[in-house]
Amino acid sequence: MPDEVSAIVPVWNGRAMLERLIGSLHAQTYPVAEIVVVDNGSKDGAPEAAEGLGARVVRMGRNAGFSGAVNRGIRESRSEWLAVVNSDVELAPGWLKSLMAATQAGVWFATGKVLSAADHCVIDGTYDVLCRGGCAWRLGHGRADGAEFSKARTITSASGTASLFRAELFREVGMLDERFESYLEDVEFGLRCGCLGYTGRYVPEALAYHVGSASLGKWHPETVRRMSRNQVFLVAKYYPARLFFRLAWPVLAAQTLWGLVALRHGVFWAFLRGKLEGLMGFATARQCRPARRVEPRRLLRILQESENEIRHIQRRTGFDWYWRVYFALTAGGSD
Repeated sequence: MPDEVSAIVPVWNGRAMLERLIGSLHAQTYPVAEIVVVDNGSKDGAPEAAEGLGARVVRMGRNAGFSGAVNRGIRESRSEWLAVVNSDVELAPGWLKSLMAATQAGVWFATGKVLSAADHCVIDGTYDVLCRGGCAWRLGHGRADGAEFSKARTITSASGTASLFRAELFREVGMLDERFESYLEDVEFGLRCGCLGYTGRYVPEALAYHVGSASLGKWHPETVRRMSRNQVFLVAKYYPARLFFRLAWPVLAAQTLWGLVALRHGVFWAFLRGKLEGLMGFATARQCRPARRVEPRRLLRILQESENEIRHIQRRTGFDWYWRVYFALTAGGSD
């Protein structure tokens, strides 16, 4: 008998996209035992539509953010494997079967290649990578699909866009950090997994298609505020004092450059508000480190390897100005 899989889908409005996702879950060549839709207070009939399509709906009664909704879905699910999928994603029919095949090697989680819903030749994201300065990149975002993104490999961080996890993993390392609400909560969870020795697999044959930032928009002030704040929370939670001072320059460079990106998009004040909130919550985030001790040398190795990946892909596919300037300033990511 095959291992059972529960699909967890957080949603906040977006009825049409949710219906498309549920249809693609029903069309999977590997059976989905249950679809658990966790509703964050939708007003457009999305939860009712999900129920009409056979999903079990859990109503939060408020917008608890992505992390709060996923955690509720984890607690409500009954399967050994949990597929966490954004509501603005459509899955290729063989997505789950490809990921489940990869789990036979004993990995804790698996993720596939996510393409842009608007252009299936463009990468929306593969897996998460994080520089020493505390800023993340969904590896390959915005690049043309190609050989660089078609190689299976061991990874330490899977995006929350569309990934598969052992339910046991959340008992081992803890749930998503609800202080992050939405944005970078999956990066934080991946960093925690990597630091504690739990690895996963990137499976390029597992295809999904993502609209991206459907709820608020990529450069909505609220999106920028949360990302800006959560970048600070990441550093506070994982960088011990000695490592923080060692990496102070990469942290300053990465965060300042991200502020310039926000300025370019007209949301600099949202960036500043997020940084202020992050600094005000710095001490509290520092006290909320993983229950199991994170070894600083392991953390630094993960960051250095991750930064090497960023530089490698940027060099092969063309540098974004952000990463070009970051690497010039920090001399990081050397091969």
